[in-house]
Amino acid sequence: MRDKYLIQAAKIVSLLFTPFYFPLMAFIALMLFSYMRLLPLSVKVTVLVIVYVFTVALPLLSIYLYRKINGWTRHQASHRTRRLVPYILSMVCYGCCLYVMMRMSMPHFMSGILIGALAVQLICAIINRWVKVSTHSAAAGGVIGALLAFSIVFDFDPTFWLCLSILMAGAVGTSRIILHQHTIGQVTIGTLVGVVCGFLSILYV
Repeated sequence: MRDKYLIQAAKIVSLLFTPFYFPLMAFIALMLFSYMRLLPLSVKVTVLVIVYVFTVALPLLSIYLYRKINGWTRHQASHRTRRLVPYILSMVCYGCCLYVMMRMSMPHFMSGILIGALAVQLICAIINRWVKVSTHSAAAGGVIGALLAFSIVFDFDPTFWLCLSILMAGAVGTSRIILHQHTIGQVTIGTLVGVVCGFLSILYV
């Protein structure tokens, strides 16, 4: 019975913290806690809608259609050799979002979020040729790296949010292991990729 509840909890954590939601969460945080909260509501809503469409709705829809065309279940599609096309579909959508943001002359640190997400996906796609990497953990690691970079850009103490992000990344990685989707090594590699990409993309892009 306890295992049943543990697995159910892992499924909920894995679903709530799916990689596609992290860029949107980052943009929402910027709208709430940075000087961008001073922007008109219409501008903030427009930006968030654009981010949602290109980083959540379109990638999930395209990957879902790809699975249906091939007649694969979600578990079958997660096999290492079948993950390349979903990576490409997702990167195309994120690339389109980055292009739209650049056309809108958004601040560079906002574009950095998308560049970091693209870098995470690209590196994971390359590593996936040899070993399956946890994109859930990579996305969670990206939050840690981006938070560290934003603390430098905006000069604030990130201790509380950093602890929260580390706990979240731990919960996400643990849920993927419990669900037998990844090993500890795959979760560790994903987290490290995310931290490095998230930090560098915000601070140096």
